[in-house]
Amino acid sequence: MAKKKEKLMQGIFLISACASILAVILICVFLFSNGIPAIAEIGFSDFIFGQTWRPSNEIFGIFPMIVGSIYVTAGAILVGVPIGILTAMYMALFCPDRLYKILKPSVELLAGIPSVVYGFFGLVVIVPLVRDQIGGKGYSMLTASILLGIMILPTIINVSESALRAVPESYYEGGRALGASHERTSFFVLLKAAKSGVLAGVILGVGRSIGETMAVIMVAGNQARMPQGLLKGVRTMTANIVMEMGYAADLHREALIATGVVLFVFILIINLSFSALNRKSI
Repeated sequence: MAKKKEKLMQGIFLISACASILAVILICVFLFSNGIPAIAEIGFSDFIFGQTWRPSNEIFGIFPMIVGSIYVTAGAILVGVPIGILTAMYMALFCPDRLYKILKPSVELLAGIPSVVYGFFGLVVIVPLVRDQIGGKGYSMLTASILLGIMILPTIINVSESALRAVPESYYEGGRALGASHERTSFFVLLKAAKSGVLAGVILGVGRSIGETMAVIMVAGNQARMPQGLLKGVRTMTANIVMEMGYAADLHREALIATGVVLFVFILIINLSFSALNRKSI
């Protein structure tokens, strides 16, 4: 009887795993079967490196959106990664128990806030703040970077904290025994954790920022042109797809799906890079 239950559970787990793999395969088939022909019809260089997006004239150049996505993601990394890692260090190595009981649920609550709520926050708070204190119209690359930096904080904090707590206590005790201060030993522990968990948190944060749509649409300005500065509007690949897919048809629709292919390849490159770095660190 026990063996039958064990085989039944193994079958359920196998079906679940196969369902996940099948979903990924179907997504890949849909994207590439619809996107690759569009890229071939438009022309690879014209599509990837073209700087003009004008569907009414059947001109589909997504280079401004690619650059915009990279710039906004890089800005989110500059904002979110240092704050997230230092917060994780504080929670894992410095935070008193009473404060931790408040801080931990707050971080988890950040992870559960919908993207549109973050977008409203950026629209009501960050946009006027940037406009009044720095300049420009407020709907800009800088605003989108700040908002995305806030949005990736829960991912980086939670994963990095888990990695820091997974480092054996002997590393900390050894550093203290050699006369290092608590702060210096904590950074040594961070270096050990960075080989796996902290780096994973950063990669997951990058994946979330490059794939974010709704919040970016609400604060980035959405101008389909090459980025012209931190205080100017920018359009990302995800925003381009969402804004135009509702009325797109024929080659225009296929070009938007092809943009999804490029975005998929970006995420794939990020994941493969993480896997390569992780293998080297082992």
